[in-house]
Formats: sequence, structure tokens, C-alpha cells
Amino acid sequence: MKDLMNMMKQAKAMQEKMGELQEEVKSVEAAGQSGGGLVTVTLKGTGEMASLVIDLSLMKEEEKDILEDLVVAAHADAHTKLQLAIQEKTQELTAGLNLPTGMKFPF
Repeated sequence: MKDLMNMMKQAKAMQEKMGELQEEVKSVEAAGQSGGGLVTVTLKGTGEMASLVIDLSLMKEEEKDILEDLVVAAHADAHTKLQLAIQEKTQELTAGLNLPTGMKFPF
């Protein structure tokens, strides 16, 4: 019976931590760059693009393909950084909870 009560306490604590995590993730932002900083994409924790900055030197019709590739690369860089930032926040907030090995948040 004690084990059941302990599990219930852990479940409640985990639920509270998940609520905190969801709020924390909303405030996370990550910027990714490409082309040596000529293109910068900033993503919010929700995955929404917050901003796109393109250096004026890329605003040439003959550079269209390069610009498109740089935007995609900057977005990928920002996405990778965002995932790492969310993972760090998750580890901070779930520290101390006795979670099974390999269990990842958010689900």
C-alpha cells in the first residue's frame, strides 16, 4: 500500500513538473544562422518562427537559390538549438523525480 501511495505522490509531482515545463518551453527561444551570419532564424519554444533576418547583400535575383538554401539551413540550425534548450529545461525541471531510465519529456 505504501508503494501505491508513493507512486501516486510521484505521479502528482510529475504532473506539476510537466505543467511547469510547458510554461517554461513557451519562453524558450533559439536563433540559428547560416552563411556566416547572413541569415538568422529565431524560433520560439512552440516551434513558431519569431523572426527572420536576411543580410541585404543576399537580395539579388541571381542569388535566389542561395538565399532559399540559407534560410532552410538557418531554420534547421535554430530547430536543433531549440530542441537542445528544451531538453536542458526538461532535465532541470525533472531532476529529483525518480523517472524510469530512458523516459523522455515531453512525450
